[in-house]
Amino acid sequence: MKSLRGESLAQAEILSSGIAGDRAAALMVASGHARTGKTYRGKEDERLHRLEDEASATRAAAERGVLVRSENAAPHYFDDSPISLVTATWLEDAQRICGRELDVRRFRPNLVTDAIVGAQREGDLLGAELRIGERVRLRVTKAIRRCVTITYDPESDAVDPGILRSLAQDRAATFGVYCEVLVPGTVALGERLLRS
Repeated sequence: MKSLRGESLAQAEILSSGIAGDRAAALMVASGHARTGKTYRGKEDERLHRLEDEASATRAAAERGVLVRSENAAPHYFDDSPISLVTATWLEDAQRICGRELDVRRFRPNLVTDAIVGAQREGDLLGAELRIGERVRLRVTKAIRRCVTITYDPESDAVDPGILRSLAQDRAATFGVYCEVLVPGTVALGERLLRS
């Protein structure tokens, strides 16, 4: 469900519309918030990223006077693109800039890799085609511009605005890239992601 705690998978099916099951449902605001009729996200409630199920999220929203309902009418509820990719190299860079360890879950990616040769920063990959294993092909469409949600700790109620401020100053608030799916298929933990 969009904005709730993510889960790590040993294997996933990447469809042309995104990873099967990823953000396949969303909490929609029914009343009590300016986003009535739209998704209720981490921007609206920083606690969502720590919650694992719809019932807990619905209760949390109600505590703030917001009535939400679950919706699964769309194949996926993405902010922009079906794949949001980050690398351990970029995470190390962000940690250096911020002067602290950062949990990759802050950035809500649905695909994480160690490194991509020749991609020190996101701009190095724009327009590039990537492949995973023998079948899956992706195209990098744009760098991801980050918002307030990266300031929320995925394990506690701590908020650290310095993270967004530091990334804004040194990385123009970008971290990670969006990709479109060119060739779908199944991927597994440990498979290499390479530039085509």
